[in-house]
Amino acid sequence: MKVMKGIILGSAAMFVGGGAQAADLPVKAKAIEYVKVCSLYGAGFYYIPGTDTCIKLGGYLRVNAVLGSNADFDFASSGVGGAHNRLSNYYTTKARQDLRIDTRTATEYGVVRTFAELVFSWTTGGYTGAGTSGVNGATTYTSSTSGQIAGGSLGVYYAFIQFAGFTFGKAESQFRTPWAEYPANNIELPGSAGWDPVNQVSYTADFGQGITATISAQDQVQNYTTNIWNVSGATAAVLATGAYGANDIGGTRAPDLVARVRVDQAWGLFQASFAAHDNHAAYYGASEPTDHPGDKWGWAGQLALSIKNLPTGAGDTINLTGVYANGASRYVFNDYMTTNYAIYGGTNVAGAYQSLGIAGISDSVFVTGAGQQLTTTYGFNGGYTHNWDPYWNTSIFGAWAAVRYNDTAKGYICGAFVANLALSSGLGGCNPDFNYAVVGTATAWTPVKNLTFTGELAYMMLDQKYAGGSTVTLPLQSGIAKPATVYELKDQNSLVLLLRAQRNF
Repeated sequence: MKVMKGIILGSAAMFVGGGAQAADLPVKAKAIEYVKVCSLYGAGFYYIPGTDTCIKLGGYLRVNAVLGSNADFDFASSGVGGAHNRLSNYYTTKARQDLRIDTRTATEYGVVRTFAELVFSWTTGGYTGAGTSGVNGATTYTSSTSGQIAGGSLGVYYAFIQFAGFTFGKAESQFRTPWAEYPANNIELPGSAGWDPVNQVSYTADFGQGITATISAQDQVQNYTTNIWNVSGATAAVLATGAYGANDIGGTRAPDLVARVRVDQAWGLFQASFAAHDNHAAYYGASEPTDHPGDKWGWAGQLALSIKNLPTGAGDTINLTGVYANGASRYVFNDYMTTNYAIYGGTNVAGAYQSLGIAGISDSVFVTGAGQQLTTTYGFNGGYTHNWDPYWNTSIFGAWAAVRYNDTAKGYICGAFVANLALSSGLGGCNPDFNYAVVGTATAWTPVKNLTFTGELAYMMLDQKYAGGSTVTLPLQSGIAKPATVYELKDQNSLVLLLRAQRNF
């Protein structure tokens, strides 16, 4: 019996193997790798365990409500927003979660950095008219309100690598200032390049004492292109929306070429920027044999100044920007802003149903068989922020910008107006030039660190240049419920109130 018992126990030991023996022996516990603070690159960085790479996570959660607009950051200046009727939103809301991931690694060539910023947003939608005959009063929900994405969406703001002075990927345009179109505000202002990052390859030389120079080749497809209009394709329906023809942008042939010089010191910042922009149109008609206009290069120049340490209070700042462009209008009217304006209001002109402020922004215009005519734009913006105490601050801000078409372009556009919209004053009273201005103020309260509540009031003015009392005859626009009748061409305005709660981390 004892022999049999020994055989059974021995066999069991064979099946269990070394695991049973190891369980009976003391095992040295694996060292725990604690997350260590990385003090090389500022507060908030930690070493990724097992590596020499430091990482920082951050972001914000923001909730906006904009009263008086169908857009989150823009005015009620087009579509159902500009219609000012029962289809227009009295308010639009957005909730957004932002996540930033910043890594740094020290190498023999300097620091290698990667940075990404991802956003998850939810935005109010809107309704447009669905009827096409003028009888059906149905509406259709749309997930796009003046260019703002409605419903749930994922956005990639930044995604770039920096190494030895080079930047590769989606980063801020080297043309823009640190404050972009936000000198002291949140509502969109013209008069400077936009905030939106763009794909690029850039090199920055650092001369010390805050002096840098940068050259860059950046993507131009969306952020820095407005419209290239073939006015021969203009119809009554298209002109009624503020578009002066068929948009005829072709594929990319060259990136935007950007150069910048910046001085960033304790007193503030000075910056000079220059950009060259290729305007590449598609075809005059629907197919290749119809031919096409030749490319034309446009350009933009910008000067900016920021003044800190003002005698009015600790942390007070003044930011100023001025820009001039020819054939590169997005450097004046940023990509969050609409490029087609159609704002309706009241009228005192006999026989007119309502008044209409109509305007359009382009990089160039042409007609079939002719070359491109570049559009000139220029403007400025500025803002002053005063800190009352560590918890409260108030800002005032303003902007003014202009769009100017040359005589040839005006002839194209006005001919289309007379032929399609029966402009009452004829060619003599037609002028598609316009000015755009904004003034406003904002007050922010920060009751605890990194939690801020903001109220911002802004007033926009569209100054169109058509002769006083001029009228146009528009077709039925079922999407915004506007009837086919006579409208007076007149200056318009828009007032919006932005309310915001934001928690940074």
